Amino acid sequence: MTKIGFAVDRGGTFTDVCVFYPNGKTRVLKLLSEDPENYADAPTEAIRRVLEEETKGEIRRGELIPTENIAWIRMGTTVATNALLERKGEKTALLVTKGFKDLLFIGNQSRPRIFDFDIRIPEVLYSDVIEIDERVIPSNQKCEMKEIGEEAMATNGQKILVERSLNDEELRVSLEEIKSNGFHSLAVLFLHSYIYPAHELAVERLAKAIGFKNISLSHKAMPMIKAVPRGFTVCADAYLTPKIAEYIRGFTKGFSKEIEGIRVEFMQSDGGLCDVHNFCGSRAILSGPAGGVVGVARTAYNEETKKPVIGFDMGGTSTDTTTAGITIQAPQLDINTVAAGGGSRLFFRNGLFVVGPESAGAHPGPVSYKKNGYLAVTDANLVLGRILPEYFPNIFGHSANQPLDKEAALKAFEEFAKDVNKHVKENREAIQKKYTIEEVALGCIAVANEEMCRPIRALTQAKGYDTSDHVLACFGGAGGQHACAVARTLGIREVFVHKYSGVLSAYGIALADVVAEMQEPAQKTFNKENFPFFVKRFTHLAKEASEQLKAQGFEDSSIEAEFYLHMRYFKTDCAIMICAPFKPGNSRPETIEKFMEIFRSTYKREFGFILENREVQVDDIRVRGIGKSEIKIREKIEHCDDPLNAPSIGQKDCYFEDGPQKTQLYDLKGLQGGHIVKGPSIIIDANSTIVVEPGCTATISDEGNVRIEVASMSERDKSTQVDPIRLSIFSNRFMSIAEQMGRVLQRTSISTNIKERLDFSCALFGPDGGLIANAPHIPVHLGGMQYAVKFQISNLGSDGIHEGDVILSNHPKAGGSHLPDLTVITPVFLPGNQNPVFFLANRGHHADIGGLVPGSMPPNATQLLQEGATFVSFKIVDRGNFQEEQLIELLNAPGKVKGCSGTRQLSDNISDLKAQIAANNKGIDLVIALIKEYGLEVVQAYMQHIQNTAEESVRDLLKKVGQRVEEETGRSSLSAEDWMDDGTILKLTVDIDSQKGEAVFDFTGTGPECLWSTNAPNAVTLSAVTYCLRCLVARDIPLNSGCLTPVKIVIPPNSLLDPSENAPVVAGNVLTSQRICDLIFKAFTAVAASQGCMNNVTFGDNEFGYYETIAGGAGAGDGFDGRSGVHTHMTNTRITDPEILETRYPVILRQFSLRPNSGGHGKWRGGDGVIRRLQFRKQLQVSLLTERRTFSPYGLFGGEPGKRGQNLLHRKNRKLNVGAKITMDVEPGDELEILTPGGGGYGSKDE
Repeated sequence: MTKIGFAVDRGGTFTDVCVFYPNGKTRVLKLLSEDPENYADAPTEAIRRVLEEETKGEIRRGELIPTENIAWIRMGTTVATNALLERKGEKTALLVTKGFKDLLFIGNQSRPRIFDFDIRIPEVLYSDVIEIDERVIPSNQKCEMKEIGEEAMATNGQKILVERSLNDEELRVSLEEIKSNGFHSLAVLFLHSYIYPAHELAVERLAKAIGFKNISLSHKAMPMIKAVPRGFTVCADAYLTPKIAEYIRGFTKGFSKEIEGIRVEFMQSDGGLCDVHNFCGSRAILSGPAGGVVGVARTAYNEETKKPVIGFDMGGTSTDTTTAGITIQAPQLDINTVAAGGGSRLFFRNGLFVVGPESAGAHPGPVSYKKNGYLAVTDANLVLGRILPEYFPNIFGHSANQPLDKEAALKAFEEFAKDVNKHVKENREAIQKKYTIEEVALGCIAVANEEMCRPIRALTQAKGYDTSDHVLACFGGAGGQHACAVARTLGIREVFVHKYSGVLSAYGIALADVVAEMQEPAQKTFNKENFPFFVKRFTHLAKEASEQLKAQGFEDSSIEAEFYLHMRYFKTDCAIMICAPFKPGNSRPETIEKFMEIFRSTYKREFGFILENREVQVDDIRVRGIGKSEIKIREKIEHCDDPLNAPSIGQKDCYFEDGPQKTQLYDLKGLQGGHIVKGPSIIIDANSTIVVEPGCTATISDEGNVRIEVASMSERDKSTQVDPIRLSIFSNRFMSIAEQMGRVLQRTSISTNIKERLDFSCALFGPDGGLIANAPHIPVHLGGMQYAVKFQISNLGSDGIHEGDVILSNHPKAGGSHLPDLTVITPVFLPGNQNPVFFLANRGHHADIGGLVPGSMPPNATQLLQEGATFVSFKIVDRGNFQEEQLIELLNAPGKVKGCSGTRQLSDNISDLKAQIAANNKGIDLVIALIKEYGLEVVQAYMQHIQNTAEESVRDLLKKVGQRVEEETGRSSLSAEDWMDDGTILKLTVDIDSQKGEAVFDFTGTGPECLWSTNAPNAVTLSAVTYCLRCLVARDIPLNSGCLTPVKIVIPPNSLLDPSENAPVVAGNVLTSQRICDLIFKAFTAVAASQGCMNNVTFGDNEFGYYETIAGGAGAGDGFDGRSGVHTHMTNTRITDPEILETRYPVILRQFSLRPNSGGHGKWRGGDGVIRRLQFRKQLQVSLLTERRTFSPYGLFGGEPGKRGQNLLHRKNRKLNVGAKITMDVEPGDELEILTPGGGGYGSKDE
């Protein structure tokens, strides 16, 4: 017998195996990944079964499997992913630079779900952390500080200061103590080790001598700048590598001679294979899904048409590059999660069909699995006849021997339909009809498809591609059931389904190449002086990669290399990995110049522009050595004589948009090349089901694959009455418009504030300026932009807004929040309409717009003009003409004010404003496409319906709260008061009408306007009330102007919340907004106070400005502790990575950790604030805007308050309290220590 090869994809539920024979033939095997009663390991069992069958000799389970007939084994596995998801990795200790023990806990300080009181961020992977007294600092030419230490050479040829070397004896004591506590795996993260690894290597040597079994070093796991993602990566490596090694040992022990002499390779996250002995945790996260991507790339891409492909893997659930909340910074494929899989649960809430994100999972699974499961997408397909139980294996029920239960699914949908019909009957604006079970199931599928389209649009949009120009390649068990509908929704005309689509991950693993990745940091400017350096490093890395592949048995003729430079424009954070042709040893300049050519064209495609006359930096150099796959697939099937007469195996009634239709059934194995199958039909295979919808046509290729020509969208129903199914789809479409605008803005902006910190928001508005959809970006922008759009409509009038106009505004009286937040508003016109039919707007925080201090956040401003440039209704584009001269004049205008400067970053202002205009233009295209699809009357009708849905949700909330308050107190009002640090009182009374579900938020009694900048424009209060109501509703609802319809807001004139036109307001947006949220939540007794502050720090000089906000403690609530070290309420911006901060700015971050015991005690404890300590390396101006330095964040129901914050300046031997708000000059060597407030506790600690 000749030798055969095995490609194995060990998934969470099933293990798929493709067997490859020397003659090019293949066969497929599928079995349960876990079946302990029958076998210990699924891949081993699959190989045993095949060899037993092929050799016709018995190989008993548990016996060593002979290997003489095995050519190779290639495997993708979810062992790492499952260990991560289930938190069952190796007990790991982290060694980190002193001062940074909580760096990975804090992460980027943002929270994943901005409206949740109970902030859930996946916990860190290490069980203990030890700070090591070592420190390395990058050199800085602008340094004026006397620095102590030894100068050394970094791996990239730059100088570096070793301030504190390792103390071997102290290190030994720490390591021995860790080992005595039962730790065998270490993760090591030292700052700047990616360019100076000596200290990490010293730890490795000593730890090995002491007897640690696994030592993962951050510079080896990923030699790239950014300590936080590198830290996550090395922790994942230390946590998972021992588990992978344990699995590999168990697998190889099942074979004779432990599989010695057989090539065994594992699929990595980057789509390349590696030798079994080199497989490690950080490269294993996407091991399973990566095989499917390779399979799509090798099978679906047509070299003749060169049409790009979107791979669409729909199973039960899926993972992406951020798995279980752990961001891995390692080479990996760009895989986005589609949250609506076959197991996604179905709900009817607030008049909307909701799909996911909760999943029924494999256990108990959907209702039809017969395990008391949940109604899910799989059940909907079953009810509609798109899944046929008789063609499914009998593996369901508690004994795993039952068929799918269609009756149970029908019964569950009957209850679902009752809820829908009850709601429709009570809603006078709804279509008064009774929805059948099938109509409701079809509605669920339609909403699931729309949910799936959102991430697909986002993925292509983020790369600058048009979705409709692609082929949709489906794989995974459920993909074929939804392919036609998803493609039609996306405007895609062609679907490709491989004959092994149900096991394509295993198939792709077989076709993948073996790779050897080599990477090192460069941090060089891209210029001719550095070309010899790039050539030298490329040649060296290519040699290393080649030697590694030769050691695995590859000949020179089978080895190729790809060469990459990680490139970005100077003073930007968006680096792109650029691949260009290169031959090692070739030092001609044009060979390197090709990288710049490709970088510029890629940047233009992805971001819409290039930055002329700006230097390009090379962060990293990478070589990918490739051992080419020798596997050739030569499978062809017979070609048919009669294409239109494909053999049907039966007929079933299936339910589609036009009702039940006779649907032909086909067995894929019974079809021949050239056969044409017209929809409606179902093509059945052992591992997948393909639904060919009415109007679509499938053709079988000579390889046995299926290509489907997708029919264009049918004429839409023009009814404007509420249909709950269509309402759910419109909710998705409106939100998708705002999200895609955000993608364009992030993609095309230039500044760190918008592109990296994500300090922006995008939204869609109706013709009256009412908010329709706001992507969940920055909470403080939520209600304010609506105020801004309405102001422009009123201020300019119907005759003052024309097609081609774009309006720029930031003035508080015009709905602005504070001056750095520039709002760009664009009307949408249709032919024949004199007035706008919609508006698009976005708001972005600009790093500088002039004023008293760098960063335009002056604590000492006493008038608005000192805070920067102002715009009331400036037409930045007037009937299609960009008004650059006037814009520059207005941005420089603050320079005329005494003590002030015009904008210090003019080019960035202009670039970001053009990006904001581009984002709105994308929104216009999407709105017009939606109107073309449904008609203006229908779109505007559903705009109103979706606002009514939000209104209904808030009314329900107010009714429940009102009734509870009346029962507890006998009154129908709530009240609260609090004080700003300057003593200004904040007062609120909420009068609730529990019958109507209405409320008056009355801030009467709030103190007067402030001389300084804590004044909050009306728009800020509007945003705070909107945000708080959405939090209190406590579930996903459409976020729009309907939220405020049942609410009246009373703001006393000339108060802190209604300042005069020229009052300074910069702190009102970032501080007072947080205090308003605390006040509202205190009135509702919803949650204890969070830190009540954003902790704004700016520093700079005439050459640069830097701005950051700092996390604190979250308030505790009923049933949960407050999260420590996180941004809360009105902000969610990220913080700069320590290594980026120290490399680009003349500062040293001495400490960034949690502030112990700063959270209030109670039954449920408040979150701790943080300590952030900056040392300045030159003379700079520093500004602070902070709160809760005088009054503590309150606790609730006996919970203790959180600790107040404090701002300290360490100068020589003095420690100075500098107060909450100050602008000051700092000297070289001075250290600023910010201690942020903790959150309040909830409930008495004695309970």
